[in-house]
Amino acid sequence: MSYAFLVGQITVKQPDKWAEYTSQVPGTLVPWGAELVFRGKQVAALAGSNPHADIVVIRFPDLAALNQWFTSPAYQSLIPLREQAAEVVLLSYAS
Repeated sequence: MSYAFLVGQITVKQPDKWAEYTSQVPGTLVPWGAELVFRGKQVAALAGSNPHADIVVIRFPDLAALNQWFTSPAYQSLIPLREQAAEVVLLSYAS
């Protein structure tokens, strides 16, 4: 089975707003059958450099579900809060 993955590379600017944002994201994932795979902090850059200390990986059933989630009104309404809270790079991958 093929999956799609959202990878977020994150530098938190305002921890309180980031906590508010991250508490609301899981509810937006439910309609799309998505699952949080991993959330963590960088320990070391073993090759190259990465300016972002935090990472999140979310698995979706397919790329269509990932794209529909991202463009959904529920998630789009959180983007202003996300932009206040952190510098975020979101990438999509398919397996």
